[in-house]
Amino acid sequence: MKNLETRYLERLSDLYPTIAEASTEIINLQAILNLPKGTEHFITDVHGEYEAFAHVLKNGSGSVRRKIDEVFGNTLSSKEKRSLATLIYYPKEKMEIVKKNEDNMEDWYKVNLYRLIEVSKRAASKYTRSKVRKALPKDFAYVIEELITEKAEVNDKESYYNEIIMTIIRIGRAEGFIAAISSLIQRLVVDHLHIVGDIYDRGPGPHIIMDKLMNYHSLDIQWGNHDVLWMGAAAGQWGCIANAIRICARYGNLDILEDGYGINLLPLASFAIRMYETDPCTCFALKGQDDTISRAEMEMNLRIHKAISVIQFKVEGQIVRRHKDFHMEDRGMLHRIDYEKGTITLDGKEYQMLDMNFPTIDPKDPYALSGEEEEVMERLERAFTGCEKLQEHMRLLLRKGNLYKVHNNNLLYHGCVPLNEDGSLREVTLFGHTFRGRSLYDALDRYVRKGFFSLDEQERENGKDIMWYIWLSPDSPLFGKDKMATFERYFLAEKETHVEKKNPYYKLLEDEEVIDQVMREFGLPPESAYIVNGHVPVKSKNGENPVKCNGRVMVIDGGFSKAYQKETGIAGYTLIYNSYGLRLVAHEPFESTEGAIQRESDIHSESVIIKRVMERRLVGDTDAGKELRERITDLEVLLAAYRSGEIKEKR
Repeated sequence: MKNLETRYLERLSDLYPTIAEASTEIINLQAILNLPKGTEHFITDVHGEYEAFAHVLKNGSGSVRRKIDEVFGNTLSSKEKRSLATLIYYPKEKMEIVKKNEDNMEDWYKVNLYRLIEVSKRAASKYTRSKVRKALPKDFAYVIEELITEKAEVNDKESYYNEIIMTIIRIGRAEGFIAAISSLIQRLVVDHLHIVGDIYDRGPGPHIIMDKLMNYHSLDIQWGNHDVLWMGAAAGQWGCIANAIRICARYGNLDILEDGYGINLLPLASFAIRMYETDPCTCFALKGQDDTISRAEMEMNLRIHKAISVIQFKVEGQIVRRHKDFHMEDRGMLHRIDYEKGTITLDGKEYQMLDMNFPTIDPKDPYALSGEEEEVMERLERAFTGCEKLQEHMRLLLRKGNLYKVHNNNLLYHGCVPLNEDGSLREVTLFGHTFRGRSLYDALDRYVRKGFFSLDEQERENGKDIMWYIWLSPDSPLFGKDKMATFERYFLAEKETHVEKKNPYYKLLEDEEVIDQVMREFGLPPESAYIVNGHVPVKSKNGENPVKCNGRVMVIDGGFSKAYQKETGIAGYTLIYNSYGLRLVAHEPFESTEGAIQRESDIHSESVIIKRVMERRLVGDTDAGKELRERITDLEVLLAAYRSGEIKEKR
């Protein structure tokens, strides 16, 4: 039998069948190593705020505006730069407005085409011609390539380019061309996107965000606990289904399920209206609702909210009882209620319940679902698992996502690395095995995938239940608190019961020894690596700094979600990592897409340089560069094999 190296070289020779082709590829790869590294864009905790997310994606957290400044400097006014930026973000909408007010559209097209071409040249300058060619919009690929590529052989370059532009205008293709080149600029200013968790919940458009990400050119996703909750729901886990619906109901976003995913909530709604017809459901007021919702719709939402919450508490009690190794017995609440006195006893203290109307709860068996509740959940499970669009979105999360990622000397994760009070890694036992640190992340990641793909029925069920565990367990790296006090917030007035104590990780974020330990645990050199962390909103208005531990940890959840903006004072942090270093960007609240187009009101952003490198970082300094060097080494071995006669050229 041929040895492994020979078999590998023969497979490689199928791709590069001659000395000439192998040599050319080595030259190409070596050249790529010396290009500037592409720009990485880090976004986290979007929480369904589609309009703000889409705008930040379009402007690259200010990257487009910086490109405009680099190209035009002081030769354009601030107003002209703002107008050009808006054209790049929203070309079709902006041109519709311009046509209503502009007398000479031909001149306007000519001026803006030249400006867009110059910006696109700058954006394309750090990439190989081959990579730019792959990014070109199909309809105008040849023309754009001609315009953004220098033609050394053309004597009268100005006349050559002028003729192309005037022809575009003359044949009525200026608007299509402007839209295409604007899209190209957006595509080129960001080479790779990192979503560091929590696409879902609170905001109205997580499904629209997922549609956008389905077609994004290059991205990875570090799951947040809200994302894993929806993954569990899509896999049919009842605790996750109930939580996902409850949160949609709480924030008045049931249309995400009904309109966005086509999930039929009528059985749940009919049950809720019948069961809680005379119940004011005062403990289940919706959050962040305006006055446009009708009284009838509000009452229906309140009843759905209560009905699914009661089902959730029952289902979660069942999960806790069948998984003693989850150590979450304190989250079983219904058996602690004194149904005659209307009180509940927690940690030896008795509290008065705010609501005792529980027509479906049997005090002797409080976690048992009624026959109707059982039927509702069975129908909801079929709706979630049978929704093709939801399943497609979850496949994207599985394909592009993980619980953490190590990339270009950065460690990315959503929540925390579970620690003990002394800063040591907390040990967690699941299904008879003990994990901590990186091994805990890896084990949980495997179980999530088993919940979707395992052929073993028990392993698949365990995987589904692990997704619920990741959502709210004190030992989950994506939750990081001692409890999720959902029940207490609904039914108890005493604020002391609402407190969710954070994992020691959060108070140790400034401890360099602890952070060094975390970095080493994930195989990173502490002296040069960074942690990019989401999950916990940074209270900027109180003076909290998102940069921790002397610049080595960046917590970039600043409050994309409108529900958090009063608490944080801003509308989110993002991070840009380009060939010049790291830049943290703080965003003001996004007004609206309409305002961004009509009034050219870009998101006001302030950026802080975290690190500026002395020498511009190249592709060769990145993880992609390491892979390219490995390919070069393999090709050089193939080249030697061709020349020694060990491998024959194939043509």
